[in-house]
Amino acid sequence: MNDQGQEKDREQDQGQESRKAAAAKARLVFRDPMDQQSRDDTDAGWGDRPGAGGSGGRGLDWYLSQRPPHHGG
Repeated sequence: MNDQGQEKDREQDQGQESRKAAAAKARLVFRDPMDQQSRDDTDAGWGDRPGAGGSGGRGLDWYLSQRPPHHGG
């Protein structure tokens, strides 16, 4: 085989390899979302208030400040 023929073969091989790599990279992977635990499935962040005492850091002042306007005051 001459040099031009070998060079064509190498280019074709490289082209096929790059197409295979691109196809593997572009492949869609479908996973079951129920297999993984989400952030809201954990207790992290619940009750983490500064100065949380027995009442969870919510005193009468907090409850009064959260009262909706239609409840009067």
